[in-house]
Amino acid sequence: MAVSARKLEVFEILEKVENAKTKKDKIAVLQKNEIMPLLDVLRGTFDETIQWNLPGGTPPYTPNNEESYPSTLLRQHRNFKYFVKGLRESNRLNPIRRERMFIDILEAIHPKDAELLVSMINKKSPLKGLTKSLVKEAFPQLIQD
Repeated sequence: MAVSARKLEVFEILEKVENAKTKKDKIAVLQKNEIMPLLDVLRGTFDETIQWNLPGGTPPYTPNNEESYPSTLLRQHRNFKYFVKGLRESNRLNPIRRERMFIDILEAIHPKDAELLVSMINKKSPLKGLTKSLVKEAFPQLIQD
């Protein structure tokens, strides 16, 4: 019976991108690890048509333990719909409830993935060498202009 390889967390993929030496290598790492949570974070960070229905800055949250965390961004990315301006799911929520949901996610996932989400809602690249043009080259259909 074959054992399936563990999927990398989004922060692990982006660490590989950061450590890649050339632009071509960075693109290859992104394309090799094309999973929805990664695409959601990249699009949420670089696509200007996506606006977050959350206050800017860093929310008051307590980062989780790196060794043991109850959830992952692989599971939690489905909840992004509650934080995007203009989406029915987001608009129906009371702002305090929406912010609490976001903080709950930050506190449930790996602390490095939580940092990625904070960067995403602030529309800032989470690491050196990860640019909008690099993402557009790796995934041409992902980001709208």
